[in-house]
Amino acid sequence: MSVTPEFALAHTRAWVDRAVIGLNLCPFAKAVQVKGQVRYVFCDATDEQGLLDVLCGEMHYLAESDPDKLDTTLVVHPHVLGDFEDFNDFLDAADAAVEQLGYAGVLQVAPFHPRFQFADTEPDDVTNATNRAPYPTLHLLREESVDRAVAAFPDAEGIFDTNIATMQQLGPVGVARLQAQCLEDAATPPPEV
Repeated sequence: MSVTPEFALAHTRAWVDRAVIGLNLCPFAKAVQVKGQVRYVFCDATDEQGLLDVLCGEMHYLAESDPDKLDTTLVVHPHVLGDFEDFNDFLDAADAAVEQLGYAGVLQVAPFHPRFQFADTEPDDVTNATNRAPYPTLHLLREESVDRAVAAFPDAEGIFDTNIATMQQLGPVGVARLQAQCLEDAATPPPEV
C-alpha cells in the first residue's frame, strides 16, 4: 500500500470526524478533537519491532505531556500489520510494553484496523465497522481521561450496544458511503484561512 503520511493522517482525521464523532461511536472524542488535544502520528515502520519502537516513544511522549494540551494519540501505521490476525496478535506486545514501561494504570492501547473483526462475527458483519479505521491504528489513551469520561457519561456500559445498533441501521451501503466520504475529505485540501 503506497500512501503519503499527509494523506494517511488526513484520511484518519476524516474518519475520526465523520465516523467516530459524526456517528457518536465515542461520545468522548468530540471534546478532545475540538480542543486540539489529539495527536496524529504517521509511523512508516515496515516491521513489528519498528512499530513497537515508535509506539513506546509515543507512550513516553503522551505520558510526559500536559494532559490539558495533549490527551490522546493515534499511531497510524499503514505499512505493517495489514493482516488483522497479525495486528490482533501484536496487541499482546503493545500491552506488554505498557506494563514494562511502567504505564499500567496510566495508559491503554485501543485497536482500530480496516479489517477489524470482533470475536464470533463473520468478516463481512457490518458491526465490525465500529472499529474499522482506514489504516491499522493504535490509539493511546490516558486511563485517567477514560475514567473521568466514563464517570461523566450516564450509560457508558451501553456505548458498545449503541454502536452495534448504529452500524446495523447504517448497513453495508451506508458504511461504504461513509468510507467514500472520508476518502473524499482526505483528498480535498482544507480551505485556506
